[in-house]
Amino acid sequence: MEHVSLPQLSRVAICGGTHGNEMSGVYLVREMQKQMVDNSGSVSITTVLSNPRAVDACRRYIETDLNRCFTKGLLSDPITDSTPYELKRAQELNSQLGPKGSKEAVDLLCDVHNTTANMGLCLIFYSMDWITLHIYKYIQSKMTSTTVRVIQLDIPISEAYSLESVGKHGFAIEVGPQPNGVLRADIFNMVKEAVDLTIEWLQGFNSGSTFEGGEVEAYNLVRSVDYPRDPTTNEITAAIHPQLQDNDFKLLRPGDPMFQSFSGEMVKYEGEELYPFFVNECAYYEKKIAFHLAKKITLTFPPISVKKD
Repeated sequence: MEHVSLPQLSRVAICGGTHGNEMSGVYLVREMQKQMVDNSGSVSITTVLSNPRAVDACRRYIETDLNRCFTKGLLSDPITDSTPYELKRAQELNSQLGPKGSKEAVDLLCDVHNTTANMGLCLIFYSMDWITLHIYKYIQSKMTSTTVRVIQLDIPISEAYSLESVGKHGFAIEVGPQPNGVLRADIFNMVKEAVDLTIEWLQGFNSGSTFEGGEVEAYNLVRSVDYPRDPTTNEITAAIHPQLQDNDFKLLRPGDPMFQSFSGEMVKYEGEELYPFFVNECAYYEKKIAFHLAKKITLTFPPISVKKD
């Protein structure tokens, strides 16, 4: 692929607490604010505690999931007395960090999340974003003591529902396993290192360094799987099978154990070979998702450098 020159990435937002009980992002943002980290060389940093009411209550959200409120449609909805708090907050964040899709939006938005699933450190992004892929490749090359993966969601930015879609470029950092409302030093350290490396890459890019292109493996979301449910009560009738539990990103083949019913029967997987992730994520019970399934793909991206004036 031919070399690509892109504008400088000088305005960056680091967000945490979009879900108020995911503690790594909450404490990372608080520490950055305490240390008054608002610039780093060529990078101007805005730190944001995204959902302060939910953080104070140590709950995922107060009225509705903030990280599902950032579609262009929802961001343009009129505010009324009955508008949920999180939708009002989404529009405030869009005004502060966006507006989404505009030239005034921050150059890069990084939103830090935790998962209760055994996913290690993952970057999640929409469509094809060469900046995110270069940052991912850089983080992966530096964080050799842990597995770093990237997940791509094929959703147009206008329909993208999560906070990182407000920036010109953006990604979520998803790290686990970590229980809700709990802070683990090992998980926090992974998050901090990934954010520090992101800022380090941005400094190198802005200073004129050329980053070579290449290929990376990525996981592309195919579909979601719900728990088996009672057709009358809609209550779940099985749990994740022990052989699937904690095995995020391990290839799931037809006939492999998927669920174990409460009466002890095994439910086997049927379908094409795919990779499960967000396996038994606590917050997804209400969304009727037991896990997502992805195919592994190869993404190719070009060498890039900052555009010269």
